[in-house]
Amino acid sequence: MAELKEISSNKMFGGYQKVFSHQSKELSCSMNFAIFLPADSADSKLPVLYYLSGLTCNELNCVQKSGFQQFAAKHKIIVVCPDTSPRNIENLDTSEFNWDFGYGAGFYVDSTNEKYKQFRMYSYVTSELVDVVNKNFPALPDKQSIFGHSMGGHGALICALKNPGLYKSVSAFSPICNPVNCPWGLKNFTGYLGDNKEDWKAYDATELVGKYNGPPLELFVDQGSEDQFLKENQLLPNNLVDAAKVAQVPIVYKLREGYDHSYFFIATFMGEHIEYHAKFLNN
Repeated sequence: MAELKEISSNKMFGGYQKVFSHQSKELSCSMNFAIFLPADSADSKLPVLYYLSGLTCNELNCVQKSGFQQFAAKHKIIVVCPDTSPRNIENLDTSEFNWDFGYGAGFYVDSTNEKYKQFRMYSYVTSELVDVVNKNFPALPDKQSIFGHSMGGHGALICALKNPGLYKSVSAFSPICNPVNCPWGLKNFTGYLGDNKEDWKAYDATELVGKYNGPPLELFVDQGSEDQFLKENQLLPNNLVDAAKVAQVPIVYKLREGYDHSYFFIATFMGEHIEYHAKFLNN
């Protein structure tokens, strides 16, 4: 494990919650990721579930707030939580950066803007990080799934739709479902991808679902009814639901009465999501 540096390790539910850093070739900087290794990983290889966090978050938000570890231990699943963007890039003009663009807001795209050429979170998540995990931990390389929250829910959906067969299952808490038509998407896609809106569609779940061609894939979208960003038309889940129905791609959409956009919502239904992925990963 020479290329990894262990930052922390805490025993939890019989396994270990760890954080590592490594030098990323895709992002040209040092990156952190958290990984939960159930007790069973000491004796056998296990499936892997990737969790992508949202705006302003890093590798620790889900680790510290969601309570996923008890469910991952029960179902014998390794859970990996990467950071949400490259960090501390030398000689980078960060004058345009704020809470919803730049550091902590990689949006899971591969930037084509030379100014932000190191923002390649899509390739990092779907390729480089997967390779690091499979080479350094007791992971089953043919059994992995993905989920996430908000910006990370968008990331999970596009990673699954753009890579047929790579993930056994996908789910999302309050995802940004149609970024080409919401303020967050307009801001980030313009910054990372330029002004050509046709290029943006390659990273939009609502646009991608109609083009999906691969093994059967069901989309599981979980949404709180009192989510402020739902009301501000940042998330647009109904657009994805409608597009999936037209494309005849199965979608489960659960609108949870009274829940908001926070980790209180995520923690409430985290067990259900882990159990959902376990059906695909442990069969």
